[in-house]
Amino acid sequence: MDAEKITPVKINEAQAISYAGQIAREMGWKVRKSKFLGGGSFGRAVKITTDSENFVVKLLLAPGMMEKETFDLRLLAENCPVPMPKVLYKRASSSDIPVDGYAMSLIPGKSALLSPCLYLSGKAGRMSFADEVTSALHAIHTCTNGKFGDTMAPDSSSWTELYKPFALDILKKTDKAAENGELSAEILRAAQAAWEKFDDIFCEEPSRACLIHGDLNTANIMVQSGRVSGFIDPLNSMFADPEYDLFQFDNLTGKRFFLSDTYIKKYGASKNVRVKLAFYGLFNEIYCYFKAGTLIPFIMNPLVKNMHEQLEKL
Repeated sequence: MDAEKITPVKINEAQAISYAGQIAREMGWKVRKSKFLGGGSFGRAVKITTDSENFVVKLLLAPGMMEKETFDLRLLAENCPVPMPKVLYKRASSSDIPVDGYAMSLIPGKSALLSPCLYLSGKAGRMSFADEVTSALHAIHTCTNGKFGDTMAPDSSSWTELYKPFALDILKKTDKAAENGELSAEILRAAQAAWEKFDDIFCEEPSRACLIHGDLNTANIMVQSGRVSGFIDPLNSMFADPEYDLFQFDNLTGKRFFLSDTYIKKYGASKNVRVKLAFYGLFNEIYCYFKAGTLIPFIMNPLVKNMHEQLEKL
């Protein structure tokens, strides 16, 4: 776990479509249609339609990501009861395509974030959705390891041994960024206040190193006809405290669907779970800022506020 900045290769929408089409042709397909699906700080996704198949080509804008992502997709798929994208093909960057890329199966439907029918399904429908999602995530969490850490090489004997140095590194970088005017004093104060209570917040050591998805918010949960059709886009998957997967449930529209509450009610949690999730959420968002250089106030500001509120309850 590190928060070193990554400088992505810059490719625009037209280039992404062109590169994805070339990768599809390398696979032996005749491309009938290409559709740019978007992407985040370090990836671009393109839907490819052939005479008989639909699949997605993902282009990775930073080196060293492909082996990790494709490994994690396979591992998660082996342990997840709902579909996850299947890796079909991968290829390293070259002189004609300057980024790594891989092809994967298309999960049908649309993200829960963009599903009006799901929002309008009433409380019973939303709770049913939460039950499906949390059952599938818990199945992933039943895959365990004797060590904590990256899925490809877990090497820490405890979660605290792995996570505490990472959190301290984030705090030090936040202090420096606030001094330089890159981050606000409010963000720094929240991080400092949380760090001062680290040992109290994390007084219960997780007993098992559980496989986590790493980014299971409503944007990465696919739905079709009101049912979960699959999970997509894992990020920083690892063997970790299973509660490290739950703070994403409170991001975006997750609270609308009672996701974290449902998981906690069904499977239990540590006694300080709410302040832990506040800590995880705040430090993760700062981590994302250092990685990608993008600060999103409408996400960051509620996390700062929630951190202070949860500390008051500790």
